[in-house]
Amino acid sequence: MTPHEYLAKILRTSPEIILELDKKMSVISGKKGMIDKIVRDNEERINRTLNLLGCHDYRTENVRRALITRLQEDDRALYKLFKKPSGTSAAGLKTLFNFALELADIDQLFVLKKEKAEEILRENPPPNIIKALKYKDADELLAKEDLIEIFSALRFVESNEWMHKAFDETYKNLIPDDFEKRDIEVRVLSGKWLKIAEKFVKKKYHNLSHLKELGAIFVIPLKIDTPGETLRVFSMILHYLHEVDFYCKMFEDASKKTGFGNRLISLLKGENPGISVFDRNKMNWLIIQQYLAKDDENDPRLFVPHINPEALHWRKAEQNISHFGKRFANIDLEMWLELDWVGGFFKEELVSFDLVDNWMSLVNKEQRIKYLYHHQEALWNHIFEEYMGGEKLERLMIENFSKGYINL
Repeated sequence: MTPHEYLAKILRTSPEIILELDKKMSVISGKKGMIDKIVRDNEERINRTLNLLGCHDYRTENVRRALITRLQEDDRALYKLFKKPSGTSAAGLKTLFNFALELADIDQLFVLKKEKAEEILRENPPPNIIKALKYKDADELLAKEDLIEIFSALRFVESNEWMHKAFDETYKNLIPDDFEKRDIEVRVLSGKWLKIAEKFVKKKYHNLSHLKELGAIFVIPLKIDTPGETLRVFSMILHYLHEVDFYCKMFEDASKKTGFGNRLISLLKGENPGISVFDRNKMNWLIIQQYLAKDDENDPRLFVPHINPEALHWRKAEQNISHFGKRFANIDLEMWLELDWVGGFFKEELVSFDLVDNWMSLVNKEQRIKYLYHHQEALWNHIFEEYMGGEKLERLMIENFSKGYINL
């Protein structure tokens, strides 16, 4: 099997697409033999990792078991370092939050003013929240509840129809003066939200989310009592810190252009373009804002060259985690550095070496799901980086984000 065929097999695309990509990108970048290099580097990282884990039997289940066993060890070490974090309160997650904020090192964000957010709620009283908490109106709701908690709860209490009607109409009229520079907020919601959040947690597969326009990350209170949970929460907080930072920079950039409100809505919706935008005479890269494989693993956009900001945020989070291990003698997390895009076939079955795919498999082990899509999306990003460089990946992604594709 040629390197082009091997890479195509991992990415579930055709060798012809990889060959065409290589041909065009070699001309654009002036770099030759990059596909061979990527496959060679991939194999070297696989062999080095398995040797480090003492796994010399390359049967699929043995490889997966070695990765998961190491992940459990790392998770236990973090659980101890973070003073046995409880996911049910801010106090219980204080140490974890503090380390994450220090590692991500996020500057102040360009976010919606809280007084403007309150005004939006008064203009659009959330019916389900008001009913659930037995308040008479939005004024009583705002007087008795925390603003960030209310906005967080909108995600899993109000209907999509209400959300679109209330916020599409309101946000399109926002102006740059409605925003300000403010520190990011990370918090655990109060316990009253847990019961009504159960449906949301099931749908999203996790109990963390974020409010990009308010610069906030929230945790729905759940116990940390299963293997992999500490690492899951820690890595997701880091991921969201980088994601919120990324979008707030684009909000600020949009504030310098016309049509700010519509640009803001487009960024918040995470709209993805279709393949029809391709110019056959150029090298086309879609910018896909979500993990499409979660909803449809056969979405045709997954099989053409594309880059993904989600994979970029995870790369930064995994770099933070890997470097974190260097600070403590009894924690060894460096192994996971630069493994996000690594994976290979063992007895014709693809195994991801990506940290996120593996903790998702561990946390959801009862479902016996083998996760691959974080690795595959990271690999598309890595291919782009090998030709154009990491800094150019992020710069071109931001510059072309609103149109959803890059033509080189």
